[in-house]
Amino acid sequence: MGIRYDLDFDLIRSDYMIEKCRDKVYAQNLYAAMCNNWFIKGNDKWMTSWRGSGGIVADLRRCGEDYIDWYCSGMAKAEGYVEEGFITEEIAMDLFKLGWTVRAYRDEDF
Repeated sequence: MGIRYDLDFDLIRSDYMIEKCRDKVYAQNLYAAMCNNWFIKGNDKWMTSWRGSGGIVADLRRCGEDYIDWYCSGMAKAEGYVEEGFITEEIAMDLFKLGWTVRAYRDEDF
C-alpha cells in the first residue's frame, strides 16, 4: 500500500498556512483555489467541494467560522477576493512549498 496524501491534513498541520489564513483575503483566495481544481502530490490526487473548501478554510482560521462564511465568496465584491477555481500565484507557491501542485478540473477527469 502506497503513501496517501491529503491536502486538508497538510494544511491543518502547517503553522505557516494557519498564520497566513488569519488574513481574510488570503483565506478567501485559498478557498477559491480549492474549488474546481485537482491537487497532486506524489501519485495522489485530491479534490474537495466548495462546501468542503469553505470548511477547511474556516478550520484553518480558528475563529469559530463555518463553511458558509466562505461558500460562494468569490461572488462577493470585496477587494482582493477571486472567483472560485482561480489560483493566485501566492497560493500556488505556498501549496508548492507543501509539496502540492494544482491542475485545473476537466470534465473528462470523471
